[in-house]
Amino acid sequence: MSTGQLGGTVFERLGVRRIINGHHWRTVLGGSTMPAEVVQAMSEIADCYVDVDDLNRRAGAYIAELTGADGGIVTAGCAAAQMLQAAACMTGIDEDRIRQLPDTAGMRNRVLVQGAHRNKYDLAYRLSGAEIVDFGTEESATLVELEEAIDERTAAVAYVWAMRFGSLPLEEVIQVAHRHEVPVIIDAAAELPPVENLTRFVSMGADMVAYSGGKGVRGPQSTGILAGRRDLIESAHMHQQSGESWSGVGRPMKVCKEEIAGLVRALEIFVEADHEEEWAGWRSKANVVLRAVEGVGDVSAHLNEGPIYPGPTAPTATLVLDESWQGPPAGELAEAMLDGDPPIYIGSGPSSNELWVATATLQDGDEEIVARRLRAVLDSARA
Repeated sequence: MSTGQLGGTVFERLGVRRIINGHHWRTVLGGSTMPAEVVQAMSEIADCYVDVDDLNRRAGAYIAELTGADGGIVTAGCAAAQMLQAAACMTGIDEDRIRQLPDTAGMRNRVLVQGAHRNKYDLAYRLSGAEIVDFGTEESATLVELEEAIDERTAAVAYVWAMRFGSLPLEEVIQVAHRHEVPVIIDAAAELPPVENLTRFVSMGADMVAYSGGKGVRGPQSTGILAGRRDLIESAHMHQQSGESWSGVGRPMKVCKEEIAGLVRALEIFVEADHEEEWAGWRSKANVVLRAVEGVGDVSAHLNEGPIYPGPTAPTATLVLDESWQGPPAGELAEAMLDGDPPIYIGSGPSSNELWVATATLQDGDEEIVARRLRAVLDSARA
């Protein structure tokens, strides 16, 4: 494509299509949509120069105020925040050690993760040079196993809040780790909302907490939030920003001024929002979808407002294919929703007979389109 052929909207210039996202705040689907005020904040700072380190430190002070932590920092997504967690726990503010990573020779370099919490995103810890050490199994873990896993090379204990069900309680993990003077780092990527989770983990005693800034907070998609102990947050700053005599492993994950400004404005809007009203709007959209599938044989549908995995914690229209269902499995039905203009993404699983529509990411009017398409797909599958 030549320069002369460029023109029109970004959709026309690049040939991409708008989609309808009923699968929740997923990075691969664009995360979330930013309020106009967030875009404005990014625009206000885009045409000038600032000291980015000073900007992020001031943003960090605001994050600390909101979370009840000693300090905070805006990161390049939650995965970057997780990498910085591990790096900070290994090096502290020692400039020589900061320069040394990802070589961890002579350092405490092990991050303990209970087997039930292992997931593809813990690669972020290993990017720092840390070694992940499992304790327990995928089904269970005990405090004794955690005690036995902690040794002189343990840098941190990691905890994934979304995978807490059936695992060791966070409070007990913190008690054991702190008894051995080992910090506890939390992956709370998709745990906002509820707004109470901004302070929940720090108040429980967690040393560092990582959130996504581009999901429920509705900030720039490539931002994250890191809050925690002052010394560890200072280390994270040093790894990310770099100085005259050092450059850390976080340097490739630096955050631009526009993202910092946008994330701060998004947080301001998030904490001031009427979350009950927002929740009610998501519930209303879910009910539109549920009404559309009423009467479809061999399908049970209900409103799910509790935590489910791998689905979201928000009002969700959930469908269960009964044992008498003779059509394709839920995954194929979800694939069929992509066949149209615009493509519609919905979720399926964790069992082969479940699919769901997360309404938190539906824009106004999308619920009607989703409802019609879903009913058509179900009717066609039964024909």
